[in-house]
Amino acid sequence: MQELMKKLGYTFKDESLLATALTHSSFANENKKKGKSYERLEFLGDSILSFIVSTYIYNNFTDMPEGGLSKMRAALVCEQCLAKCSEKLDLGKHIILSKGEAMTGGRTRPSILADVMEAIIAAIYLDGGIDAAREFTLRTLESSIEQVRKGKGAFKDYKTALQEEVQQRDSVVEYIHIKEEGPEHSKIFTVEVVSNGKKLAVGRGRSKKDAEQDAAHKALERLANEKV
Repeated sequence: MQELMKKLGYTFKDESLLATALTHSSFANENKKKGKSYERLEFLGDSILSFIVSTYIYNNFTDMPEGGLSKMRAALVCEQCLAKCSEKLDLGKHIILSKGEAMTGGRTRPSILADVMEAIIAAIYLDGGIDAAREFTLRTLESSIEQVRKGKGAFKDYKTALQEEVQQRDSVVEYIHIKEEGPEHSKIFTVEVVSNGKKLAVGRGRSKKDAEQDAAHKALERLANEKV
C-alpha cells in the first residue's frame, strides 16, 4: 500500500478505501469475508471524473464551443484513456483478482484498468474531499489533456460519434444490455444500440463499456453504408 500511495501521490487516512478500490468482483465473490469489490466506488468515480474534467476544460478552453467540449471530455474519460493512465501508474500489479481472472489476463485488461482508475478517484474523494480528487485526477490526466488539446493521439469514442450522428437526424440513442455469458472471471457482455425504436447494431465485449463501444462502432459503419 505504501508503494502504491507514493505512485498515486496521495496518502490515504483510511487505507481500506484504497483496498476496496483495488478489489475486483471475481475476488470479492470468492472471498466474501475479505471485503467488497470496487464496483460501487467505480460508479461514484465515474461521476466525479466527469465533473472534474468538465469543470477543467470549461474553465481552461473558454473559446471552445459546446460540441468541442463534449468531444474533449469524451476523449479524456473513455476506457482507453483511463486504462493508459492506469498503466502509467502500474496499477495492474496491485489489483486484487481471483486466480482465474489473473490467469486470463485481468491485470492488463483495459476495462478493468479503467474501472480501477475510476474507483481510486472515488476513494480519494471519500478520503480527502473533492480538492484531493481533483489534484490527483488532473495530474494523472495531464499528458492526455495535452495530447487531446493538440489533436494528437486522441482516443476514439464511438459512442460520442454515434450520438453526434443521430442528433443530426433528430434522433436519440439508447443502449440495451441484452445478456452476459461465461464465468465470473471471463464474462462476455452483449449490448444492443437502438435509435427511435430501430435496432442499429449489436455489440459484444469483455465489459459493458466495451460492448457499448463495439455496438456504437458497428452502428456508425451501418449508417455510413446507408449514406452511400
